[in-house]
Amino acid sequence: MRDPGPAFERLVQIMRALRAPGGCPWDREQTLASLRPFVLEETYELLEAIDHDDMASLREELGDFLYEAVFLAQIAEEAGHFSISDAVHGIADKLVRRHPHVFTPDGTPLADAAPRISTGEVVRKWEDLKADERGAAGRPDRTILSGVPRALPSLLRAYELSARAAAVGFDWVEPAQVLDKIEEELAELREAVALHGAGSARAEDELGDVFFAMANLARKLGQEPEAALRMANDKFQRRFDWMERTARTEGLALKDLTLDALEALWVRAKDALASDLP
Repeated sequence: MRDPGPAFERLVQIMRALRAPGGCPWDREQTLASLRPFVLEETYELLEAIDHDDMASLREELGDFLYEAVFLAQIAEEAGHFSISDAVHGIADKLVRRHPHVFTPDGTPLADAAPRISTGEVVRKWEDLKADERGAAGRPDRTILSGVPRALPSLLRAYELSARAAAVGFDWVEPAQVLDKIEEELAELREAVALHGAGSARAEDELGDVFFAMANLARKLGQEPEAALRMANDKFQRRFDWMERTARTEGLALKDLTLDALEALWVRAKDALASDLP
């Protein structure tokens, strides 16, 4: 396995050259704000490679993802804030500090004979250490949940919020209890729609509670909800595309079919694509 140091340094130097006078006009015009959509795009392309277990794409997308990190750090360095080296040292120090069951304070791995702790204990200690760090940094008013970015996709944010709450014991014991909660929230949603209308603020509020409970269920099942929903989206699109293409070959248009005919075509699509299921 090759040493990543020289390769990483080469990427940093390439980025500096692109931003330097006489470098690339497009790269020189970019700002932290202008790179936001590219960071988001690369994130989702990386997730897609992971979802498809595509190692060739994963290798490429990881490089693109790393490039965005180096790009952002270069802009910050030019403004006198910090360098990519500061960011790398910062995350390394944080990992050592938050894994006292693996490292000594100076970063030396503990001996194999060192006592190990459970995953649950690791998560609880992680939150305790973060709380200590907030206090040391003069931010004791920051809460356990305040570190979850509001900019996260809402389903993922629900997952992260509930995970952090669960780390301090605020959680259901069994997945079955979450299923019961989902049924309760669905009943409240039905009532809100019946009493206040489908487009009411009350219905929206209850619908949000259903989604939040579903995110909790995903966590209790050990599933990541965004990944599960991406898979469901892809499955729906494959089946619907099959319906559309099949209808076209039969001289039909989906918009002209009755609901019963569409449902029959959907069943055919499910049967035809059954081998695509994991």
